[in-house]
Amino acid sequence: MGKNYVAFLRGINLGKRNIKMDDLRALFLELGFANTQTVIASGNVLFTSPNTPVTQDMERALADRFGFSIGVVLRSVIQLEKMLEQNPFEAYPNDKAHKFYATMGAKPIGKALANVENVPGDFAIIQRDECDFFTLAYRQPDGRFGAGMDKLERLFKDQVITTRNWNTILRIVKKANIAK
Repeated sequence: MGKNYVAFLRGINLGKRNIKMDDLRALFLELGFANTQTVIASGNVLFTSPNTPVTQDMERALADRFGFSIGVVLRSVIQLEKMLEQNPFEAYPNDKAHKFYATMGAKPIGKALANVENVPGDFAIIQRDECDFFTLAYRQPDGRFGAGMDKLERLFKDQVITTRNWNTILRIVKKANIAK
């Protein structure tokens, strides 16, 4: 049968880095994965594999097929369910003035965030794990959320990370559990 995984692709469908979800799904099927589905057009691929997938193989296949480098952060659905069980945003209001984000790293994030301070009214890192961190973002006067969060990405120059809205994580886990 196999285990369910999600490949989170970094930086697709931005600018000229566009990929059709049907093409992405087809590539993952060609790589030998089963039950391949995409969730939202931001590069979330849900699939089943009998063995632990190798992200470098996926990255190589993506670059060969689409003509540009695409970083992959891999999580099992079990890991995502544990993330949800932690419920890092439980103490914060779920309203129109706030958004919740999960940033996931392909490897441990180490001390990259050691000197980062929360910016009142902009964003707050509310939890850090070995490979992930969770951010509460505040609505800005221009309607954006957590504008200062862009600076966080620069701290990970030599590492693949990708950020997803918490609702996207919830939606992926729900879809994975329906597919069981």
